[in-house]
Amino acid sequence: MTGQPGRTGRGAGQASAGDLLELVRSGRAVTRGALQQATGLSRATVGQRLDRLFRAGWLREGAGGPVDSPLGGRPSITLEFDDEHAVVLAADLDTRHARAAVLSLSGEILTEHSGTLVIEDGPDAVLGELGRWFAELLVKTGHGAEAVCGVGVAVPGPVDTETGRVVQPPIMPGWDGYDIRDRLARALTEHAGAAGVPVLVDNDANLMAYGEQRTGYPACSAFVLVKVSTGIGAGVVVDGAVFRGIDGGAGDIGHIRVPEGAEALCRCGSYGCLAAVASGGAVARRLAEAGVPAASGSDVRDLLASGHPEAVGFAREAGRRVGDVLATVVTLLNPGVLMIAGDLAGTPFLTGVRELLYQRALPRSTAHLDVVTAKLGERAALVGAGAMVVEHLYAPERVEERLRVLGV
Repeated sequence: MTGQPGRTGRGAGQASAGDLLELVRSGRAVTRGALQQATGLSRATVGQRLDRLFRAGWLREGAGGPVDSPLGGRPSITLEFDDEHAVVLAADLDTRHARAAVLSLSGEILTEHSGTLVIEDGPDAVLGELGRWFAELLVKTGHGAEAVCGVGVAVPGPVDTETGRVVQPPIMPGWDGYDIRDRLARALTEHAGAAGVPVLVDNDANLMAYGEQRTGYPACSAFVLVKVSTGIGAGVVVDGAVFRGIDGGAGDIGHIRVPEGAEALCRCGSYGCLAAVASGGAVARRLAEAGVPAASGSDVRDLLASGHPEAVGFAREAGRRVGDVLATVVTLLNPGVLMIAGDLAGTPFLTGVRELLYQRALPRSTAHLDVVTAKLGERAALVGAGAMVVEHLYAPERVEERLRVLGV
């Protein structure tokens, strides 16, 4: 029997404890009666499966719900996902800086730390230091190692999410094919005593897009975020899920060839890439050539914040070049929201994007498009990384595996 409206896809009588948890977490069914109706399970079977989730500490009872019967009676007890039974660790690595945080299972950042971590120092050193940061953050929140259910890491390069390894990353020398999961797990064991914690890795633009879409635009079924910092990358969220392509390479728009960049050498080794002429790094080089001290996208961000005229002009020009490429992206994906994020995200760059985007794209493609700047700012990838871990660990099929390990 296939799934029916209001029922889980497993069919009547087949919904697992993981399916029940998913129904509660999504808000589709939050009482025992609603779970029976949604799954076709008997009252006794629902009770048995909920009991496993209560014993694991993943569910709790909330306030009484409305009385459905016209004859009155006691209100139904609602069920809630207990977001306090564990915490998630998250990190966002950039080329020269990083942020790390402890998050609740609902995505609230409990504490965070940012500081210098140079990606070119290599994965062993960077991930070892990140393990120390996480240990210190856990002490600050008062959580022990046993409270950590998982770790999410955002990196500035393409990621094969099946293995957690970056694949030929142009701005991460020494990281290609490196086992990030294993090294960070060892660092957590060494510094925080957290052994066997699952580590998930994804591209930073993907996780920024995921965090921003879930937080600010949950009803948007096609969402695109473009990060313009040292490099340029895009994250795409379709129907609530990150679109990664066949092996994690989706959204790598910084390496689309553009006519203006024919003589510009990109860090990937090719000439003519968009990132070579319109990234924060490219704008910083142009400023340096003009005698303005700037070495990175973050330097450009600071100059833009102070209203530096040459930085403003170069940023607007970079925005026009990116907008020209985004006209194709918008025509292909027809998103409802196009969000600009990263070091260059601001009025000059956004103005340039809009100029070329609306000039090049057909009106049909932009009629229902909102072009906006990031709302979560530097925390977007942390929020996205935390959400990635929670969705992975509490997916119905994984819930069953974890409950068996817990012996409940």
